[in-house]
Amino acid sequence: MKYRLTFVAGAALGYVLGTKAGRERYEQLRRSAQQLTQNPAVRNTAESASRQSREFADKAYQAVSHKVGDRMPDSVAQRVSALRERTAHGPAEDDWGTSNT
Repeated sequence: MKYRLTFVAGAALGYVLGTKAGRERYEQLRRSAQQLTQNPAVRNTAESASRQSREFADKAYQAVSHKVGDRMPDSVAQRVSALRERTAHGPAEDDWGTSNT
């Protein structure tokens, strides 16, 4: 009961402080976040991370598929094949909206 009361008090306090900050503060935070996502350095870093994660996933799949063999579910095998085809055609815009900037 003590934790529930603490949670409710925290939620109420957050609500009151949030409403006092108002729409102006919300818009300010939204603009800052938007500027951050449009920064070329952030976009390049996100793209690099995406590319590296795809490479890591491919290596992990290769390592697992050699050990597991034909026991790999068809849905996983199809998804990996689709990813390979997508990356075989060169770097394209990924699901996150990053691009070569």
